[in-house]
Amino acid sequence: MASFELAPPGDAKVGEKIFRTKCAQCHTVDKGAGHKQGPNLNGLFGRQSGTTAGYSYSTANKSMAVNWEEKTLYDYLLNPKKTMQLLFFTSALLTLMKTFSVQYIPGTKMVFPGLKKPQERADLIAYLKESTA
Repeated sequence: MASFELAPPGDAKVGEKIFRTKCAQCHTVDKGAGHKQGPNLNGLFGRQSGTTAGYSYSTANKSMAVNWEEKTLYDYLLNPKKTMQLLFFTSALLTLMKTFSVQYIPGTKMVFPGLKKPQERADLIAYLKESTA
């Protein structure tokens, strides 16, 4: 999994289309709007997971304490329900030592399967950065 630092530049206009087709059925970005199946995303960046007032989060989401920023969203949006592969390398030889999986937020209620393409994630994040400020 590539990191956000290696992601392509995002296009907010393309990201808006992705949001409308893949996210808007469960989320809104409008300030003061109510929650849908998922929480309102207004004010997302810099906020800790599980803290939007008036939304009933899973215990897992509340206790995970993820700080939402570009990097954490890029990782999370790859596959919110599945596991991430963590790779450990020796610093001297860059030899793969161990691989294991962890779920980003174990027990999340999020049912979205994720965005596999780095460009789509970057575009969506660019849109969210603009629209949720």
